[in-house]
Amino acid sequence: MGILRLDPMMVKLLIAVLLATFLPAKGGFVPFFEWLTTAAIALLFFMHGARLSREKIIAGSSHWRLHLWIMLSTFVLFPILGLLLVWWHPVDLSDEIYTGFVYLCILPATVQSAIAFTSMAGGNVAAAVCSASASSLLGVFISPLLVNLVMNIHSEMPGNGLEQIGRIMLQLLVPFVLGHLSRRWIGGWVERHRSLISKTDQTSILLVVYSAFSEAVVNGIWHRVGIMTLIWILVGSTLLLAIVLLINLLAARLFGFNRADEITILFCGSKKSLANGVPMANILFPAAAVGIIVLPLMIFHQVQLMVCSFIAQRYKKKNDAALKANAPQGKAVVESQK
Repeated sequence: MGILRLDPMMVKLLIAVLLATFLPAKGGFVPFFEWLTTAAIALLFFMHGARLSREKIIAGSSHWRLHLWIMLSTFVLFPILGLLLVWWHPVDLSDEIYTGFVYLCILPATVQSAIAFTSMAGGNVAAAVCSASASSLLGVFISPLLVNLVMNIHSEMPGNGLEQIGRIMLQLLVPFVLGHLSRRWIGGWVERHRSLISKTDQTSILLVVYSAFSEAVVNGIWHRVGIMTLIWILVGSTLLLAIVLLINLLAARLFGFNRADEITILFCGSKKSLANGVPMANILFPAAAVGIIVLPLMIFHQVQLMVCSFIAQRYKKKNDAALKANAPQGKAVVESQK
């Protein structure tokens, strides 16, 4: 039954959406929440920069084949699948929903859960740390460029592309770089207070979600998004994740990666970051559209957690069974030596 359990962050996201639905920010509260959200996003990426050590960046270069494939999966395979979904257009959904699918496909991989699932399944944890951290770092550069390129191909993306990239660099990259440069002074404090940093991550995301959905509710989001739309988003997210997982699994075996690396590729190459995606959407898209556009990302986030949790548990059971099978042989060898 563990696969059906909502993770705590998803519950908090649902509460934020419900709060915005029944008590949206209006009038004088809107500028206040805009300022608060901007400050929270800057703090979020400052902390991301402070957490990423240069040692992790350097260590990642040693296993270049694995990291290269994960980057291709994250920044090439996913965007291609997103564009194919829009071209196929299987269901008559709004342009904002399809924009949301393309948008989630260009985001970097998530860090914490990718590493956690890799560890649970018995994968190459060191490579997962390097790869997920590198994806998060490169995503600050690559994702804005992909947004400008892919969205212009896909549809009429609002606003000036270069101006949007500049805003992303200013609001996300500058705090990230400042945080990384400050690591020599605050690195120890950051390592000792990882739980506090995690709460900062969650608070920042929840603020952005509440602010975005407040604006969307005022502009009538729930008159445009019904239960069937949510079901189709769930189906589309599940299909997208299944295709990526299958391609990554086949590629890992085709290119001769060992079991530990296969697990790392499976989890690091198939996940998308809510922590990067929600703040970036707040910069890229009009306030009235952000709530709808991030819906596919929020649902995909929950789907990837449930599916990857199930897969990690299956790997763990196989590993435990293999250890038990080898245990009697080990005991017999020890006793024979006595």
